Amino acid sequence: MFSTLRILPLAVLLLGACTPQAEPAASATPAGTVAPPTQAPADAFLAAIAGHCGHAYAGRVVADVPAASGPDPFAGKALVAHVRGCEAPEREIRIPFHVGEDRSRTWVLTRTAGGLRLKHDHRHVDGTPDAVTLYGGDSTEAGSARRQAFPVDAESVAMFRREGLAASVDNTWAMEIEPGRRLVYELSRPGGRLFRVEFDLTAPVPPPPAPWGAQEG
Repeated sequence: MFSTLRILPLAVLLLGACTPQAEPAASATPAGTVAPPTQAPADAFLAAIAGHCGHAYAGRVVADVPAASGPDPFAGKALVAHVRGCEAPEREIRIPFHVGEDRSRTWVLTRTAGGLRLKHDHRHVDGTPDAVTLYGGDSTEAGSARRQAFPVDAESVAMFRREGLAASVDNTWAMEIEPGRRLVYELSRPGGRLFRVEFDLTAPVPPPPAPWGAQEG
């Protein structure tokens, strides 16, 4: 009995020495390295749109409430967005929005110190600016790589009031991008106004002529 009691502790020690020990988990970032910085939502959004530079896409109105009381300027018209102005896409991208033969509209996205700015450049057929042009606003929230919103700015509010467009002083515009799938332009305001145009990024169409006031090419 005495011999058995002496042997048992020795066996336990030997078994413990043979048991494999768990290895420490590998570090997600190797020692001595720095994780790459996260891209700001505004930059990621611009980069997503820049991926479509040079291409044009057909669109359709997917929301327009309440319905216009007068003639609908978009009914029966070919709607085309052309991601065209990409000389410095990290700073500015210009997207003409063609409604049939009307080439008066261009959306201008600009990187600012705080985020993004959306302006609407409206021109007459001879290239001169419309009385209501370069209205829009700056993003006030970070947004995301897929969606950015632009509440109306003070300069645009003053223009709308001067031109008798009181309904527009509470506008908020937004743009959405799902690369390779869809591009969306949106206008909303309190009271239920919502206008959305969706462009199909899966099927490019032939680029239209330059917008009024811009050079071809």
